[in-house]
Amino acid sequence: MLHGHGDDGYRHAHPITADFSTNVWYGGEPPGLKDYVFSQWPRINRYPEVLAESLAARVAAHHGVPPAQVLMSSGTTESIYLVAQAWAGRRTTILVPAFAEYEDACRLHGHALRFLPWGELQPGALLPSDLVFICNPNNPTGSVLTAATVAGLLAANPQTVFVLDEAFIEFTVSIETLVPLLARFDNLVIMRSLTKAYAMPGLRLGYVVASAALIARLTAGKAPWTVSALAAAAGEFIFEHFATVQPPVGQLLADRAAFAAHLAQATGVLVEPSHTHYFVAQLTRGTAADLKHWLLARHGLLIRDAGNFRTLTPAHFRVSTRRPADNLLLINALREWTASLT
Repeated sequence: MLHGHGDDGYRHAHPITADFSTNVWYGGEPPGLKDYVFSQWPRINRYPEVLAESLAARVAAHHGVPPAQVLMSSGTTESIYLVAQAWAGRRTTILVPAFAEYEDACRLHGHALRFLPWGELQPGALLPSDLVFICNPNNPTGSVLTAATVAGLLAANPQTVFVLDEAFIEFTVSIETLVPLLARFDNLVIMRSLTKAYAMPGLRLGYVVASAALIARLTAGKAPWTVSALAAAAGEFIFEHFATVQPPVGQLLADRAAFAAHLAQATGVLVEPSHTHYFVAQLTRGTAADLKHWLLARHGLLIRDAGNFRTLTPAHFRVSTRRPADNLLLINALREWTASLT
């Protein structure tokens, strides 16, 4: 899906006062990252490492796995398409609602698709698939699966490869990364993003952690030089300063709780629970598409119309928590919107 994602303000003529449509940390890149990346500018005069091997080794050390178990990518979207390509033509289940690129990548590579709603997934369920995509925490809902639940699925389906997207793992305290499960299971692929929590989606950087055999399978179909020299430099900085560059998730989640509570008080808005700083809400009157255009035109506020997520409706929208002053702008605008419908 080339269009229809969040953070699409560039497609609209209205200036954006506050962007609630993107799940990227609103606080900007970590202090020092910009200066470090620009200090590495001479690296653009040479080709980057073919597979960003040096950064992969650093990531592997961070997770306590051999370098052969890490593959760098130009963001999670490249990782998704690599997985879909490596299992072309297979039977695939996608836990929905979900990021549209799982489905698009699988359709591009001829997968036979099955969609399983989150609420219908049972612990230890037998899944008639070669591949399963799960976003954990989920986008757009902020739902999570525990390590015990995922381990049960892996054990019950040893011939099925589970692809776990942890692009938003830094934005929850309900679960931790499931990379440790790789020591017990060979049928697990974990995709990670380095753009959301560190506010650098324009640089495009991510990675995959899996068994050496599965990484080799993905690498066989990978194009060279997809990770630029400056993106690799940004990754080096993040892992060099890992403990000090994390977003303030505790405060962010506290702000989200207050934000969601106030939005729920706005007439006609039903807020769904979430384990992350982003969440889904539903209008009882009107459509999210109309609300999006109204908010842009009247207030310069951008939300994510969630009507194109499977299992959601044209009344659903997703918002990401921002600073309290911005959140109040949306709360007041929603009150004005609902009053205008009466």
